Amino acid sequence: GAASATGYQGAASATGPRGAASATGDQGAASATGEAGVALAAGFGCKAKGALGCAICVVERGNWDGETYPIINIKAAIVDGDIIKADTYYMLINGAFVEA
Repeated sequence: GAASATGYQGAASATGPRGAASATGDQGAASATGEAGVALAAGFGCKAKGALGCAICVVERGNWDGETYPIINIKAAIVDGDIIKADTYYMLINGAFVEA
């Protein structure tokens, strides 16, 4: 299954096996809790979380430039329970994952 949230502070959740959730609106949240799911947070101030074995991908955006919030970093990881904790939201700040 796939879920997408495109509006301001939207939330998308993929709970089935190999599901994908994306949050592309500002301050959105994406979560992947099914087996081998993927959560993508691509809007300004977004966050993502996943269950053990899932993947998260988070985009960091800069300040409004008059047209958009430009992409300045992007990072992906597999939720391993050690470096990236399960069921914990992460944002990207200065190119590094930070618990949200």
